[in-house]
Amino acid sequence: MLMPAPDPNTLAQKARLAAALAELLPPESVIADPVALKAYESDGLTAYRQAPLLVTLPRTTAEVSAVLKFCAANQLKVVPRGAGTSLSGGALPLADGVVLGLGKLNRILEIDLENRCAVVQPGVQNLAISNAVLASGFYYAPDPSSQIACTIGGNVAENSGGVHCLKYGLTTNNLLGLEVVLISGEVVRFGGKHLDAGGYDLMGIMTGSEGLLGVVTEVTVRLLKRPETARALVAGFPSNEQAGAAVAAVIGAGIIPAGMEMMDRPAIHAAEDFVHADYPLDAEALLIVELDGPGVECNHLLNQVTEIVKANGATSLRVSESEAERLKIWAGRKAAFPAVGRISPDYFCMDGTIPRRRLPEVLTRMAELSKKYGLRVANVFHAGDGNLHPLILFDANKGELESAERFGADILKLCVEVGGVLTGEHGVGVEKRDLMPEMFSEVDLDQQQRLKCAFDPDGLLNPGKVFPTLHRCAELGRMHVRGGALPHPELPRF
Repeated sequence: MLMPAPDPNTLAQKARLAAALAELLPPESVIADPVALKAYESDGLTAYRQAPLLVTLPRTTAEVSAVLKFCAANQLKVVPRGAGTSLSGGALPLADGVVLGLGKLNRILEIDLENRCAVVQPGVQNLAISNAVLASGFYYAPDPSSQIACTIGGNVAENSGGVHCLKYGLTTNNLLGLEVVLISGEVVRFGGKHLDAGGYDLMGIMTGSEGLLGVVTEVTVRLLKRPETARALVAGFPSNEQAGAAVAAVIGAGIIPAGMEMMDRPAIHAAEDFVHADYPLDAEALLIVELDGPGVECNHLLNQVTEIVKANGATSLRVSESEAERLKIWAGRKAAFPAVGRISPDYFCMDGTIPRRRLPEVLTRMAELSKKYGLRVANVFHAGDGNLHPLILFDANKGELESAERFGADILKLCVEVGGVLTGEHGVGVEKRDLMPEMFSEVDLDQQQRLKCAFDPDGLLNPGKVFPTLHRCAELGRMHVRGGALPHPELPRF
């Protein structure tokens, strides 16, 4: 089969742009080779692939500024990228856009234990921050399951959480300051080492903005003292509904655990086969509750939680007796996503948040949707704050991708229907973009885009993400309209 000849005009333009960018960066920091570009054609949401026009890998804030200024002058679209672990298509590149990879900005610039903070570059891995201060008895609280790989810049972009976000908050609750480069190349700072900044909460606006407003080049994070004691309780239940009721009962008793996670039978078995965390395989649902703090308080709360889960039908119960055992319990939960990859050729990891009291109802309705679409679902989620992560199992080679997308869209619509939101920590990206009208009115979305226009008037930063309907900033005239539902026919598939 003959392939169409490459467009010589496009190739010539690409060569000119690469040469111009190579004057701003070291030549090895500009990638134009088609084979090398394949490494950047997708992110954690691997259903969609698209090779970018070019990739740039700046090493400093000044180089980031130079690239953005060049792209603005030449009206080039820019997609910021960290480790590429996004699960919502947030780092999906554009065929006519430049990927701005931040992996070379990977230094911890300062550790200030007196002020309980650290200053890091965006390419620093999440877990590396805690490892750097471990010997001093400190740590960085947000701990996404991908913390061994995901970077702090991406955590800021998506406002990531983790298994301990119930007590210690999401990324936004653990930031003190940001250095950001705007599309114009201007470098601005929000916040600092102080606890509160005066004026508008621009750092709050930037956190969770998914690369649409600016590029983060430095982050000042809050460090916490490691708790004196931390112990985890594992309880097995005969039904998801009983485990969900136990979650509500613990919170209703005024107890705020460090973490409270739930897994259903498919997730339990996948994680146990992968990690061997000694989970009860006869349970339909598993609840992990961690308490931390002074030893006396921790043990007292553990006794209370033990009585609560027993009263709600727990059929098995185990409490960690050592730090190694506690870490082993969490290893199973944190490995649940890759573990599910061993039992299904493909899967989508969804992300929606619901009121805790609606948990039993939502789990029942998801089971009904599973039957409707003929696809299995494994549930792993942050039960304490209602952040669900259903894993939809499918086989793209059997033509199940479209059904999986519809299944996922129905789950997210269900979350909104019961009073929840479309995302808890993965962001909107491409995955939920066309579902935004389920949650926001046109007036709401227009107002959000006015904020984007204030930072990025030409719409060059990460276009095609978050907004289902794009407007020109000058007159808010429509540029294009989506159909309001998944799937995305304009995106290449795998």
